[in-house]
Amino acid sequence: MALTYQSTRGQAPELDFYGVTMAGLAADGGLYLPKIWPQFSTSELAALAGVPYREAAARVLRPFVAPMLKDEVLSHLLQVAYASFVDPAITPLRQLDDRRWILELFHGPTLAFKDVALQFLGHLFEHFLSHNGQRLTVIGATSGDTGSAAIAALANRKNIDVFILYPHGRPSEIQRKQMTCVDAPNVHAMAIEGSFDDCQAIVKNLFNNASFRSQYNLAAVNSINWARILAQIVYYFFAAVKLGAPEKAVSFVVPTGNFGNVFAGYAAMKCGLPISKLAVASNRNDILTRFFASGTMQTEVVHATLSPSMDIQISSNFERLLFDLCQGNAGTVTTLTEELRKDGVFSISKHQLAMARQVFSAGTADDTETIKAIKDTYDNSGILLDPHTAVGLAVGGKLSRELPDPVVMLACAHPAKFPETIQRAIGITPELPAPVAALLRQPERLSLLPANVLTVQNFIAARVAS
Repeated sequence: MALTYQSTRGQAPELDFYGVTMAGLAADGGLYLPKIWPQFSTSELAALAGVPYREAAARVLRPFVAPMLKDEVLSHLLQVAYASFVDPAITPLRQLDDRRWILELFHGPTLAFKDVALQFLGHLFEHFLSHNGQRLTVIGATSGDTGSAAIAALANRKNIDVFILYPHGRPSEIQRKQMTCVDAPNVHAMAIEGSFDDCQAIVKNLFNNASFRSQYNLAAVNSINWARILAQIVYYFFAAVKLGAPEKAVSFVVPTGNFGNVFAGYAAMKCGLPISKLAVASNRNDILTRFFASGTMQTEVVHATLSPSMDIQISSNFERLLFDLCQGNAGTVTTLTEELRKDGVFSISKHQLAMARQVFSAGTADDTETIKAIKDTYDNSGILLDPHTAVGLAVGGKLSRELPDPVVMLACAHPAKFPETIQRAIGITPELPAPVAALLRQPERLSLLPANVLTVQNFIAARVAS
């Protein structure tokens, strides 16, 4: 029987895997989740030991995607998705010391963890479109890496137009140029005069406009799209089994802004992977840290930091966890999310907070601590961290007593994407891989737009029509 997916707000129809992939955001504004979580037995987990990444991915994804994707189709999609990754392990583990490991997620074409999901999603979109004959308008908001990874995955693909919104002046120069230097007629980089939260709000508004959504057949590449989260679940299984699962539980430290990457870990746990703790690492934009301390989600001003991909105040994927904390009560989820939209704040009960704390820990590292983590790690081990991963390492140190061994630190991006920060930390400018360096020498193509839904909507309509 095919797995079905339900909206966190309870007013949208249940969909199969094809439906949730093509829909992205639910029609009621909610996010899709499996109605029943597939369960992996101890023997199935143990059998993943020593299995190459693509095969492990096929085994983990199979119950989520069948029967929409036959086994041979799934295997083919995974084969082509990860053909551009430079490390044969796809997401290799590096030992940092006797209790900590670094899971390197940046060996894809844009040097960021978003490639793991978006290379798969790009081929998935193309596969589905080849069978239904439709044209797709892909819209995404990015604080840095999602946009470039989406563009790398979707540039020049047939029957797909790509529109990526990013906050003007916020991503690093390399992050920006990975979006704006791609010369593909179906790609449009849109610099929005505002924050990432403004970009994300515009995207959600476009999806909530039923007529516009239908007319232009909108699809999402942000982690509001369930297929994005699904592809990220795999590396939690892959790393945990390498470190002793299912006999031994593993802790993970996850730098996060939009809560998608860490929710993938939570999803893996829901499927039976033994995880001791999921540590949420935030920069100065610490809304998640404050939530796990108090049970109150309250937005503040977005601050620009050295880890720009985490400069977020509204963590979209948190709604998926909230659905669980509310025991599947979609009405309560809708009420709380509406309070956040209107008033910038909502609170959960002490019991719900206690439930969350059984799984999650949280901490914050500012820019000074980020620089120190980069320098200390390089001095002690020769391993060079990007600033987002450094936030994770700094927070992991603060929470060390709460995190049972072994501890896996998720490394989100290649340090060469942030040369100014690395230079400031250790006095060395890391060298970019040759293909990325060559891309950045190309002319930039971008459109500067105000943070206005109607302006963005008209921009998209004009270009899809042309």
